[in-house]
Amino acid sequence: MNKYARLSLIATAALAMVACSKQEQAASGQASAPAQAASGGDSATIKIGQVSPMSGPISHLGKDNEYGAKLAIEDLNAQGVEIGGKKLKFELVSEDDQGDPKIGTQVAQRLVDAGVVGVVGHLNSGTTIPASKIYSDAGLPQISPSATNPDYTKQGFKTTFRVIANDVQQGKALGEFAAKELHAKKIAIIDDRTAYGQGLADQFEGAIKANGSEVVKREFTNNTATDFNAILTSIKATKPDLVFYGGMDAQAGPLAKQMQRLGIKAKLMGGDGWQTPEFVKLAGDASEGQYASSCGISRDKMPGFKAFDDKFKKEFNTDVQIYAPFEYDAVMVLVDAMKRAKSTDPKAYLPEVGKTDYNGVTGHIAFDDKGDIKNGAVTVYQVKNGKWEVVSTVGGDAK
Repeated sequence: MNKYARLSLIATAALAMVACSKQEQAASGQASAPAQAASGGDSATIKIGQVSPMSGPISHLGKDNEYGAKLAIEDLNAQGVEIGGKKLKFELVSEDDQGDPKIGTQVAQRLVDAGVVGVVGHLNSGTTIPASKIYSDAGLPQISPSATNPDYTKQGFKTTFRVIANDVQQGKALGEFAAKELHAKKIAIIDDRTAYGQGLADQFEGAIKANGSEVVKREFTNNTATDFNAILTSIKATKPDLVFYGGMDAQAGPLAKQMQRLGIKAKLMGGDGWQTPEFVKLAGDASEGQYASSCGISRDKMPGFKAFDDKFKKEFNTDVQIYAPFEYDAVMVLVDAMKRAKSTDPKAYLPEVGKTDYNGVTGHIAFDDKGDIKNGAVTVYQVKNGKWEVVSTVGGDAK
């Protein structure tokens, strides 16, 4: 083989190695910065991310969130939104974080790499908070429809927003209701040790103490447990007037049943994590008379809920659990900011998110300087005849 032939073979091999390297880089998601929008002619495709636990014990809540986002995307595409002379087609990029903080950060990076221009999610505070650093570093607006832990918006990131009340507001409302309306003097508290469950329980404890009630027992479990007999036996001995559970419906349902089986007469109370149809289903007749709150005004007062609910049931053949209408509004708030900025570039429209003045399905939405919704409402419900009924609402902005 002559030297020219050898040189030709070496050059061919080098080119093949470069091509292989590029293929591997693309396959691993490490390619250079992704395009924010795929465009051609007078149209562009805009990707919006959504994250929720779509597998595991609270997958029904995760799918509920995803369905809300899907309806928003459908409605936006039906409207034919135009920005900068281009007709936009919105695409939902949905990820399952399984309610796990570690997986939450992994899928957050995956969305950044996929070129989304904004994110709606995550559902749980425990996944939302660590993921928020990744979105902040990427300069992507993030609106949670459901994460209530105050720490989410206390980090100082300019990218974090939420469209529901936080646990300071929710814990205060529940604590005052327990002390002033239910006249509960001796209260036992259980939490699931998640950022949400423990955070809400801490706020509730502070509120009841401020209103003269006593915490006779503070216990904890985890967010996968279903056997609470040891904890409840310990609590029963204190003869509480009320038991508070900070956690989700997958645990609250069995907890209510086991309270009934052990003959604990105290009412059970909790937050938005189990103010769901699923709790009633899981607890059966033990759900009757129990109390839980939800962040937001009651659905009968929400200006767009009836039409949203009708469409939701027709589209997905199921009832709204909790957060779907807030998820819908969160998507709409992102796009409303894009319209006002006349751009889908996160750098251009992020400042407009903070200036939001939007009337959505759930009511009026505007943010304070931290990204929390202004004047967030909290509604307390009680199960009566197998259905959640409104007892009272604190706060809210019906502009």
